[in-house]
Amino acid sequence: MKSLFSSALLLLTFSLNAQAPTAVPVKDEPHHHLVLENSYVRVFRVSIPANDATLLHQHDLPYVFVSLGPADFTNAVAGKPEVEAKLADGQLGYSRGGFAHIARTDHGLPFNNVTIELLHPQGEPHNLCEKVIDGPLGACSEPAPSEPPANSAARVTPFKARPLFETGGVRIVSNSLEVRSSYTQPNASFGMLFVVANDSELQIEFPGEPAKSLQGGEVLWLDAGGAATISCPLKQGASRYWVFFFKDAKAAQKN
Repeated sequence: MKSLFSSALLLLTFSLNAQAPTAVPVKDEPHHHLVLENSYVRVFRVSIPANDATLLHQHDLPYVFVSLGPADFTNAVAGKPEVEAKLADGQLGYSRGGFAHIARTDHGLPFNNVTIELLHPQGEPHNLCEKVIDGPLGACSEPAPSEPPANSAARVTPFKARPLFETGGVRIVSNSLEVRSSYTQPNASFGMLFVVANDSELQIEFPGEPAKSLQGGEVLWLDAGGAATISCPLKQGASRYWVFFFKDAKAAQKN
């Protein structure tokens, strides 16, 4: 009888294990579309239509996400109770990774974001001007808005920057550039990733090259030491975007 019970238990265990879904890597999840990859980041454009769901997928690395539009979805992390998650347009989030989950848009809204996997060790994360993770706000040193030249017809304070969050490896700043204004980013000290907000547009011009136009949700990488002119081509309103400054990119470039 004991042998029969043990055999039945083993059969049940095998059956349950056979039915349990296996998490796929993020890059193999069909709602995650790889748009940029280098030695610092893998960037995914995530798009989940309303009343749809991702596959169970594994996040092994720390990552940052930026919400494109409002979202109301169910976050089903393997081994934990499901949680309803609500995000505002432009909301920034951070995760240390090390889990698998399914995202379900079962509340009638699509879910769109940009997910940035951070490929280097990040150390401890810290809030700056906004509460991105649980914990106190940090040093919120908002730089003074830039002033146009004296002979410029541009409006005063066309550019605003607000540091939001940082880890040992990256600092994230939210920027706003007024309509028909521009500024030059000379010889960047860090590798930089630009992420354009929903309903915004940027033009980024490198010396000797035509300008590249970036729409909402699109990204661009600027190597350390590179220079660029950033412009807002909108006819009204300001363009919002985030810049990720990778702190060790300059040192790595010298090695």
